[in-house]
Formats: sequence, C-alpha cells, structure tokens
Amino acid sequence: MTPKIAAYITLYKDQEAAMKCIQAIKYQSYPVDTIFIVDNSEQQLLANDHDELLKIHHCPDNIGIGQGLVLALAWAEDLGYDFLWTFDQDSIPTDSCLETLVSTHNRLLSDVYKIGIIAPTAIDPRTGMIIEGAMFIGDRFIGHKHHHYHDFYECDSPITSGSLISLAAAKTIAPPRADLFIDGIDWDYGLRLKMEGFHNLIVPGAIMHHNFGIPIQVKLKHKKIIFQQYSDLRNYYICRNHTYLETRYSQGWNRLKSYQLRLKYLIRTILLIWLYDSDNKNTKIWACILGTLHGLQGKLGKM
Repeated sequence: MTPKIAAYITLYKDQEAAMKCIQAIKYQSYPVDTIFIVDNSEQQLLANDHDELLKIHHCPDNIGIGQGLVLALAWAEDLGYDFLWTFDQDSIPTDSCLETLVSTHNRLLSDVYKIGIIAPTAIDPRTGMIIEGAMFIGDRFIGHKHHHYHDFYECDSPITSGSLISLAAAKTIAPPRADLFIDGIDWDYGLRLKMEGFHNLIVPGAIMHHNFGIPIQVKLKHKKIIFQQYSDLRNYYICRNHTYLETRYSQGWNRLKSYQLRLKYLIRTILLIWLYDSDNKNTKIWACILGTLHGLQGKLGKM
C-alpha cells in the first residue's frame, strides 16, 4: 500500500524562503497530499485561497517550533496519514529526496526493526558542511559523523527539518515538547523515540539543502573553524534548552560532568561572540548567561 504523506513547514517572517521550500516539496518525484503550515508571523504571509495543497494555520502570537509540531502531528494523525515530513522554512529538498526516504523505509521496515524517523542528509549550501544528526553519549549530545558510503546509518536524533516521522511511532510517545519553544526539540523527540525501541536513520542518498545559522569562518588557535552567528534570542534558547536537556538526560556522575561541559560551552561561546560577532555583543553574552542559568533551573517556556 502506498503511504499517505503530509508535509509540514514552520513559517516565520520569511515569505521568500517559505515559497522556495513549498515549491521544492511540490516538485518531489513522490508526491505529498497536503502541506500543513504554521505561520508564526505577526501578519499572515501566505493566503489559504490560492493553493488547495496548502493548509495554513496562522499563529500571530508565535507558538514556536515545538507547539507547531504538536499541532501538525495531531492534525496528521486525525486525518489518517502514515507520515509527516517536517521542515523549517529555510530548507530545500532535492527532487528525489522523499522518494529515496520512502523506498529506504519500505526496504528496511520489519516487525523487529521499527523505524521512528528517517531523514535526509542536510547540507548547508553556503559552506558545504553537513549538518549532522545527534547522539547522546552519557553527559552530552554530539554530532554523529556522516557516513557517505552507507545506504543509511542510525543516530539518536536527526534534525527536525527534513525528518519523515512515522505516525505509528509518534502515537507511542508524548508529542514534541512545546515548552522548549525552539532549539533542542529534535534532540529530545528523537531520543525519546529511540528509548521506546524505534530506530532513527539518516539516508546519505537523500539530499536536502538547509541554511544553518549565519556561518562565519574564523581562526582560533591557528585553526580555521566555522562560527555560527545567532540573534540574542536564539543564543538564549540554545543555551537554555541544551543545558536543560543535557543535564536532565545525564545520570549519576555524568550529570556532574554535564554541568562542567555546559560551563565550558558558555565560556567558549562568550569568547567567540566577543571576538567575532559584529553587533549587540553585550546583549548576546547576557542572553547566553541567562539561558544557561534558566536551563539549570528548569525554567522553560516562551521567553
């Protein structure tokens, strides 16, 4: 039986990026039935009446990525879809991306090998860097090294954008955490699916282009690195949510190590902002400090 698939996009203040993402989804060699969009912009950017494929839910108070995914998954489950293909607005899947994901899923799925999420290889076209899925290793999340020559490989948590989520798997766990708002939602959701016995996969042959932050190449200790520049708000959520998730998933002595690693991350991030960021340095540094403090305290929600 041919799987019934809906796509989902979180939209925020960038109509041009959203239109490119929508067009890329429409041009897939394996078609989707509907594109469900949560528009978090103050003024609605897309109209419902121009395209029957689009189902737009306008949220001018900005419910974030987490609550948007909750709405989209509930909507897809109610309508009997088999999969929800999730996107950030700044992602463009290649024409055969979905077909490759579906065929890989169908080939691997069995009663003993349950798949939760199957995702493409995300590449930032500005740098050529692969945006890795995450693994939790006891005291922190790390990027999973990309395996170019494999048909697929497992990780704990693929990034949200491009993830093809099995609705059968989604029904077995609590929905994505709306209180994380943005950042780290994919870490938590993927890891919870894995803990329930599902496998989350990356498929090298399925390609998606995805703009990841604002990359700046800098030289640190005689080594060239890519420094991702973010807004003060984004720095807050990254520091808060990553601190919260890593310290809560860590157990025993690993939790103490996790506290130490988060402090090291904070110091390193402050140093990079001070040396290489171009504007609002003091505000961004304060956002990182406050976010880390709130993460340790467990103070979540939209801030």
